[in-house]
Amino acid sequence: MKIATAINIGRKTKQIVWQNITLAFCVKLIVLTLGAGGLASMWEAVFAAVGVAMLAILNATRIQRMKF
Repeated sequence: MKIATAINIGRKTKQIVWQNITLAFCVKLIVLTLGAGGLASMWEAVFAAVGVAMLAILNATRIQRMKF
């Protein structure tokens, strides 16, 4: 029973990790494109990076509230 629970937790964790990677990649790509076009400054890139990190942390904490 505990092995099945561990597998379920692992699957959900993997899903959340891929969500975080995709979100971070998309936001960084958008900011990079805007920066290359001169529409985003270095400060905006820094705030985007910190914002993505905070969103990833908040998204990862969802696993603690799940019932298995």
